[in-house]
Amino acid sequence: MPTEAKRETIETLRAELDASRTMIVSEYRGLKVKEITEIRRALRKQNVSYRVVKNRLMRIAAQDSPAADALSPLLAGPSAIAFGNDEAATAKAVLDATRPYAKIVKITGGVLGSRAIDADGVTRLATLPSREVLLAEVLGAITAPLSTTAGLFDAPLRDVAGLVDALIAKRDGAAA
Repeated sequence: MPTEAKRETIETLRAELDASRTMIVSEYRGLKVKEITEIRRALRKQNVSYRVVKNRLMRIAAQDSPAADALSPLLAGPSAIAFGNDEAATAKAVLDATRPYAKIVKITGGVLGSRAIDADGVTRLATLPSREVLLAEVLGAITAPLSTTAGLFDAPLRDVAGLVDALIAKRDGAAA
């Protein structure tokens, strides 16, 4: 029979799962409490929460969640989970916050919505530009051909205007 504290922990974890779209799972074996606190503080500035979880309680909390199947294989050994909403920003924040402890902290994977990604996927996700930059690049890729096409349609008119100006200049030169 679970204790009241465990029930509260499960409810807190369920609330975190419902409130976040991205979870980055890491193994923290070897970190001191002070170091975990530093990681939490750095992540909190990026709107990411970092929780050390008991795997069994996390599995129970995730049972009704769409992420349950993706999250369960990642929960092995002492686990800490970073909860966030922006996929790329969360991955980047976790990698930046754990960089000083890279020899100790091991990223085991992540969950994006209901899809699991491995540790390499988390690293690649962290290197993506922000959403705004990606949208600007897509917009630039769409508008570049349009401006080139507009320039091509405008060129014959410019050429005709140049020819008319040259003819006028030639007539003025011949009349003088």
